[in-house]
Amino acid sequence: MASNKHASIRYRILDKCLGNPHKKYFINDLVEACNTELLLIDPSSKGISLRTIQADLTHMASAEGWNAPIEGISFGKRKYYRYSDKSFSIDSQPLNQAELEQIKAAMQVLSHFKGMPQFEWLNELNPKMENALLLENNTAPIIGFDNNNYLTGIERLGDLFHNILYKKPLCITYQSYKKAEPSKQLIHPYFLKQYNNRWFLFGLNAKLNKITNLALDRIKVIEEEHILFIENTIDFEEYFDDIIGVTLPENGTKEKIVLKFSSLASPYVFSKPLHHSQKKIDYFNDELTIAIEVIPNYELESLILSFGERVVVMEPEDFKDKIILRLNESLDQYL
Repeated sequence: MASNKHASIRYRILDKCLGNPHKKYFINDLVEACNTELLLIDPSSKGISLRTIQADLTHMASAEGWNAPIEGISFGKRKYYRYSDKSFSIDSQPLNQAELEQIKAAMQVLSHFKGMPQFEWLNELNPKMENALLLENNTAPIIGFDNNNYLTGIERLGDLFHNILYKKPLCITYQSYKKAEPSKQLIHPYFLKQYNNRWFLFGLNAKLNKITNLALDRIKVIEEEHILFIENTIDFEEYFDDIIGVTLPENGTKEKIVLKFSSLASPYVFSKPLHHSQKKIDYFNDELTIAIEVIPNYELESLILSFGERVVVMEPEDFKDKIILRLNESLDQYL
């Protein structure tokens, strides 16, 4: 029987090997791949036996696992293993029954923290998880979330999560909007963030020696680099404190931005503040004037422009001029 310790990690390692169409993985290769990865995570690991890997493969192929289409192909006197369906991955499959039960148990533990100030995120997480974990096949979902499952690059999210978790430097081929040809970047990955229904990878760009962010939908190829990982020194809970969105301008400074909203927009800004620093300055004739203290960036401009005629930038003057310029350029498109 397979050992439960590190079982979920082994399944992901095996999944990656079985889904690789360019290499033949014999059973000893699978054992070696798991042992190599696990030793990086847990140096005290005593190694995984061939019998454990065989049991893992049996579990993955079973209904209790993922019904993985694992096939053994004869090659001389030996067999190598792979997925018969090249598009299969356990990360793209529905959760199996054991995983569902584990998550339900974890949710019950988390539910005890609801109501405590530092756990407000559970108010959204619990219904989202319960909606995903409906176990009765005839039960229709009762809540919807703004997720774009067809976003280009979303399939990389699971792999990038594990690259961060296991501290693996990456060579990423990236197609910037600003360049005609893709370029390769050596990235030490640290953090994943979703903004405006897109996902972004944050990490240390080895060539520039600074934190950069890459949109997942612009990533073309990801390759592991077998070099020493540079540890993260950034507190990403604080990194986004002074900005809206994901872009932290180099040498940018925090400014007081004063905005006046019409009566049509005021209720929305009251109920959904633009930024945690938002403060009310005035409220007269249903028109709301607020101030936020942020570093101006492209996302702030886009957010303000999204309100159209329902908002006016009052100060600072240079930021106001920038918004006016963009509005005039937009108007010119219609003339």
